[in-house]
Amino acid sequence: MKEWVIYLLIGVAVVGLAVVYSLFGPYYEVGIASWYGPGFDGNYTANGEIYDMNGISAAHKTLPFGTIVRVVDLETGRSVVVRINDRGPFVEGRIIDLSKGAAERLGIIDKGITKVGLRIIRWPDGYRRWPSG
Repeated sequence: MKEWVIYLLIGVAVVGLAVVYSLFGPYYEVGIASWYGPGFDGNYTANGEIYDMNGISAAHKTLPFGTIVRVVDLETGRSVVVRINDRGPFVEGRIIDLSKGAAERLGIIDKGITKVGLRIIRWPDGYRRWPSG
């Protein structure tokens, strides 16, 4: 077999493993998600954007603004991909506050909270997760 074909197959396998890991690998964080909207719609978020409760976004205490996160409902398996643009939640035991739009897609509007797992899809541009050596 030609050498370039072997390199191509190895490259495809590595990319495939990375995709599988991002979809089915361990969660970055597990805990309780809630949602917020009324009373905050139209106000500024912590990163300076105007909050749209019907949009798809979320608040997290420590993740950098702009981080793209898949939020997986551990009871139903449903998921939604959100962008972190605010800080919170400020209720003990909760790890993420979803916009009303994201909560609707996840199917948790009526129950208000659910146990979730967070998977990082993409860190913000220019963000360095680890210090350089």
